[in-house]
Amino acid sequence: MDIKSKQHRCLPYVYYQAIRDLQPVWELEDMRTMETFYWDTQRRRTFTPSEAMIYAIVHDHQAYAQYLLSHYSESALAVPSQYFCHIEDSVPHFIMAVRYNRREILKFMLQMTHQVPSLRANLGGRFNLEDGKTPLHLACELLHLDAIILLLGNGVPPQAEDQNGMTPLDVILSQLRETKVNMGKKRRCLDSLLMFIPELRFKMKGSLEEDREYWTQVVGEDTLRYLVGRTPAPLLLITMQKVLRLLPSEKFLESLHQLPIPTSLKSLSVPTSHSAKKVFTTCTFKSTIC
Repeated sequence: MDIKSKQHRCLPYVYYQAIRDLQPVWELEDMRTMETFYWDTQRRRTFTPSEAMIYAIVHDHQAYAQYLLSHYSESALAVPSQYFCHIEDSVPHFIMAVRYNRREILKFMLQMTHQVPSLRANLGGRFNLEDGKTPLHLACELLHLDAIILLLGNGVPPQAEDQNGMTPLDVILSQLRETKVNMGKKRRCLDSLLMFIPELRFKMKGSLEEDREYWTQVVGEDTLRYLVGRTPAPLLLITMQKVLRLLPSEKFLESLHQLPIPTSLKSLSVPTSHSAKKVFTTCTFKSTIC
């Protein structure tokens, strides 16, 4: 490979590094739209908004992500070219935002789905055609509580099944069964997930029945009886489910901010840069369903 070719191969990294270093949006857009910075043996071209969005998510460049979404909307969340990277996911930007736990960028992306119908249609889609998982499955697998609440609050189907018939609830229960690490976080994810599921339907119900002693220790007797269908949902849980269903998904965070609800939910409606988060004590409880 000659020196010129080596130089061309280094140029895309200059753009990538600029995003990593959180350079100003105008500078990044100048670089993105210059053919000089994209090296491709097939043809000369520029980085697409979708490709730029991938970089912005990876490096949590919130200002650049917001710019790309506001100016390019649908194309910013399109599947990137195979020349850029090998991605088989149908919703790569959502899955990367969940995987990297980019809460603020995920908010921007979800807000955009309410403005662009085609994006809305893909929101609950499977991101991996081989295992059938959705972004919500991954959020539960990684125990990213903020992502779980954001996805559910914006209308993502809570009972979608993967190729093995596993729902997001099954994923959380599997996490609780596998190890005793992060049990508090797993319980919070379970409690939050249940607030968005009005009717329980999941694969592991039989497993809960078979090992009642273990599950009683993990989730408590009351929760276990509810999960296996022996008792109805507690009044507090029913109330929270009804309240959350009444919130318009396109204004979920704004509506959430007006409610006297648990801190785990309330914190999502306050920007991360806000130094003093308002705490509501009108409605406080240790667990959603106990």
